[in-house]
Amino acid sequence: MKEIIWQSKWSKDQIRATLREQFQSFWMRDTGVIREKLAELLKATEPSHAVIISGLRRVGKSTLLAQLAHRLGEEVFYYLNFEDERFLGFQSDDANAIYQHLVEIYGQRSVFIIDEIQNVVGWEHFVRRFMDMGFKFYITGSNASLLSRELGTRLTGRYVPLELLPFSFGEFLTFKGYETPDLTRLTTTGQALLQRHLDEYLEQGGIPEPVKYPALPLHRALYDDVLYRDIAARYHIDDVRALKELAYSLISNPACLVSFNKLKEQLKLGSVNTVKNYIEYLEKSWLIFTVNVYDYSVRRQQIASKKTYAIDTGLINAVGFSFSPNRGRLLENLVFLSLRRRGRDIYYFLPKNGYEVDFYLPDRGVLIQVSQNLHQRETRERETRSLLAAMTTLNLKESLILSEGQAESIQDGGKTIHLQPVAAWLLGA
Repeated sequence: MKEIIWQSKWSKDQIRATLREQFQSFWMRDTGVIREKLAELLKATEPSHAVIISGLRRVGKSTLLAQLAHRLGEEVFYYLNFEDERFLGFQSDDANAIYQHLVEIYGQRSVFIIDEIQNVVGWEHFVRRFMDMGFKFYITGSNASLLSRELGTRLTGRYVPLELLPFSFGEFLTFKGYETPDLTRLTTTGQALLQRHLDEYLEQGGIPEPVKYPALPLHRALYDDVLYRDIAARYHIDDVRALKELAYSLISNPACLVSFNKLKEQLKLGSVNTVKNYIEYLEKSWLIFTVNVYDYSVRRQQIASKKTYAIDTGLINAVGFSFSPNRGRLLENLVFLSLRRRGRDIYYFLPKNGYEVDFYLPDRGVLIQVSQNLHQRETRERETRSLLAAMTTLNLKESLILSEGQAESIQDGGKTIHLQPVAAWLLGA
């Protein structure tokens, strides 16, 4: 019955016209700046696993797939885009009919490239069945639940997850047409230009369309789409006001510790569970990320305050609010995103003396503190004091401070704190 309902909307010729239009539009699209993630995507071509690319709306997932497609060749793949309104009502049961149309149009091919698959109810069933027949899948979606434990169960672990974030600093420079400097031969002029480009990146962020058209209110439109379409509508939220206020509070205060109890009181929400659920929805829709404190006790990690970061500094500037410039926290947000691109297990650290360290990467034994500058003696002492205490607790000999100052090293009691310019680190980390 489901198959009849969807197919009855369109004639055979209309369905095939849709498939041809989608393929032609996809193949002819501007492939833009080659994304750093493409190298990782190409490594996943050999295994039979489905490759699932997730990320925020408009972050460039389809463009990344187009870059892959041009590496594979025009005769190798089928393409489907389920964001197309002509696929409304399409169910997994309709997959056989679509496959028949594709074979009659293009002949037999071995690869499916599919955009926004989360719009198809039961999509995992036909993907798993076609994978068993020997097909390779490259899939995008705007909902982080595509990377959930449930997905792994439904595809019996046969998938490779890839997370696409907004442009890195290096990708931003390329997109804007700026020359990426040789960090080993950086002149005074080069340093000034690099700092100027970092200022621009900090302000505009890395979401492609808002970077390309900075005069248009594209950040706001994207933000509203996520709140209303990806969260409120999908999760059937009646109290949209509370969701908006929570999202606004978190976006306006990046790199800050948050307590679920305090948020409940501040926003007058019914329960802590409501706060937890709303934050989970915001994470699943890629607006924010939460980071736990590092602790050997998983329970203490779960009940301690979280640090939150936003998906993009341009989005923070466009939709958030601040009484005063919060450049230091924006820089910390950039560092977090850079670490996230590399798939690190990321925590913040709180030694017994209570001095917080921004990032701890336990798999590498790396502590990182972010500070706008260390010109003031009090700031320098505070940042080094935090790191030295954490290094002692974790038995580490080295750590890192990222700031907008010059590179240098601080020696203290057999421990070394390396100071590095954040712009250079973003390009070379």
